[in-house]
Amino acid sequence: MRWLLRDLYKAMRNNVLITGGTGLVGKHLKDIMPNATYLSSQDADLTNPKSAYTIIQYYNPDVVVHLAARVGGISDNIASPVDYLEDNILINTNVLRACHEADVGRVISILSTCIYPDKVDNYPMSEQELFNGPPPPDNFAYAMSKRCAAAQIDAYVEQYGKEWCYLIPCNLYGEHDKYEEHHSHFISALIKKIYEAKDSIQVWGTGKPLRQFMHAEDLARVIQYMIENHIVSNLNVAPDYVHSIDEMTKMGMKACGREDLKIEYDGTKPDGQYRKDVDSSKLLSTMKDFNFTPLEEGIRRVYDNFSQRYNKS
Repeated sequence: MRWLLRDLYKAMRNNVLITGGTGLVGKHLKDIMPNATYLSSQDADLTNPKSAYTIIQYYNPDVVVHLAARVGGISDNIASPVDYLEDNILINTNVLRACHEADVGRVISILSTCIYPDKVDNYPMSEQELFNGPPPPDNFAYAMSKRCAAAQIDAYVEQYGKEWCYLIPCNLYGEHDKYEEHHSHFISALIKKIYEAKDSIQVWGTGKPLRQFMHAEDLARVIQYMIENHIVSNLNVAPDYVHSIDEMTKMGMKACGREDLKIEYDGTKPDGQYRKDVDSSKLLSTMKDFNFTPLEEGIRRVYDNFSQRYNKS
């Protein structure tokens, strides 16, 4: 009887737990899902299995959105591959095992398009091409740790029949980023660099790599839709446009009203993966009325947000 009552209680509520809840995506999720529980690294050390188990058991969620990860730029990934690989494998393993032991009904894990093969014959890439080659060498450790998460979730689904899945978003940006050159996403770091520049800005690499960029609020809306409509599917999440880093830099300069700046590309620094654009047709066949934030509008919002923060400091 006690277990029947517990199961009935769980069926009547929608208790959502967000790991990595104070990061870029977590903060945008909190804007639209304020009643969820948002965990930070201060709440639990997810590299520790006992800590992960205790926090999941304590909240006993129906749904876990797994955002927590060790993240950083290309230079940090190159310098510390063991740290990125081991920390993220530990985090993913501990969170998923704890969710299994707590009988969490649904898990949505957020990955990254960097897990896709470095080179394929045709772009954009579909979800079926995920394991068709090694990920890019500049981000290999982080990418492999995230690939392992995808494999782990697929294994839990196959062995235990879980309603678990993962999303694979493209490059993100948004107002809740840190605006730090070495610790934020490309667009936020670029806006800060442009805002503070005198005559020129320096950008790593050649400016030639191609990227998809998505406002983090869009990913948050996809997650919310999947939770509310009980969607369980592994999906790419990205708009259908692709821009070079050079185009993105000029777009940022225009948003900041600094088209006078000279761009200095540092070819001694790595470009990263040349292109990794993905096909989101599977997502859009499910969310037929979904519209991504126009890139120019999103960049302008980030610029306005940064200038307000900068002027207050």
